[in-house]
Amino acid sequence: MKGPCTWVSLIVLHSALFCNLNPQKIKFQREKQSFGCTFVEFADTVMIYWNQECGQLEETIMADVYKQSFKQNYTNNIELSIFNCGLERCAPGQTWGPGIRDHYLIHLVVSGKGTFEVGGKTFEVVPGDLFFARPSQLIRYSADEQQPWEYSWVGFNGACAHKLAAQLPFTDTAPVHHTQDPEGMRAALTNIYSSRGLEPQDEAAMVGYLYLFISALMKETSETRPHNASSSNQYVLNAIKYIQFNYSHDISIDDVAKSVGVSRSHLYRVFMLNVGKSPIDYLTEYRINEACKLLRAGNLSIAEVAISVGFFDQFYFSRVFKRAKGMPPSKYIAAQSENADAPASEEA
Repeated sequence: MKGPCTWVSLIVLHSALFCNLNPQKIKFQREKQSFGCTFVEFADTVMIYWNQECGQLEETIMADVYKQSFKQNYTNNIELSIFNCGLERCAPGQTWGPGIRDHYLIHLVVSGKGTFEVGGKTFEVVPGDLFFARPSQLIRYSADEQQPWEYSWVGFNGACAHKLAAQLPFTDTAPVHHTQDPEGMRAALTNIYSSRGLEPQDEAAMVGYLYLFISALMKETSETRPHNASSSNQYVLNAIKYIQFNYSHDISIDDVAKSVGVSRSHLYRVFMLNVGKSPIDYLTEYRINEACKLLRAGNLSIAEVAISVGFFDQFYFSRVFKRAKGMPPSKYIAAQSENADAPASEEA
């Protein structure tokens, strides 16, 4: 015997998912239980209502199931772009896969539990866990039958995505990471979804929040991974990249160490081990070499060259330059001019 016809609000979706959808009723079958639903469109929102038609139901409150998602089909941002994002409370046993994605995908479990299958292994996932899938990986994830999970997620890819993903707290053997800041991670993912839209400014905001989310994960990576020999080499490479991109700014070695997630003393040790010089010596040498290029070009004054390579005191720059090159910048310029004016020797 059928129960009373009671309609309850279940889910809110963006109307882009349902173009020109008129109020209508749809029936479907799930595990011998019949349900009906109706879609009603209001401006840019679609409300979905569910109708219980069967009297004999398990103790599953269907109104607790929802999905809010955004999918971006086209982007001009080739460096880093968001493919999809959203939040969902799943039905018992709800499963995606087995299948593959063409982008990186990170889920944060907010409540409930489930399983994540990848690489022939099954991982139990609980609140506070993030699980990570790479492009072209065969994956499957399922909500628990008794305590189905609720999660937020973001899918992304781009030219720099691989480099960023390599610095996250996930590996092929450990694709699940338990965060120390579940509320902060959830807020970061919520900000990505809340900024959704099809305009350039919307995409910029979404990608900006994605970078903040990735930054928070990188911080947890540096706190959990051991400082072994292979990682020390990576710290040096990342520090060198940071210096090369930021030498013209007023950066300190503390800034360099912070950028790669290690202490100043640890950065000193791995630099001496891998480069044979201290971080400050490397930074100074790089700045002076760049200054020499600008001085040889002859387009800038000494003061302008100093500022361009990160020295905001011309006299201090001159002292450092003389110590490195054996002559002050003015004599270096004169020497370069003399070399340029000297006649070339004739070939025999």
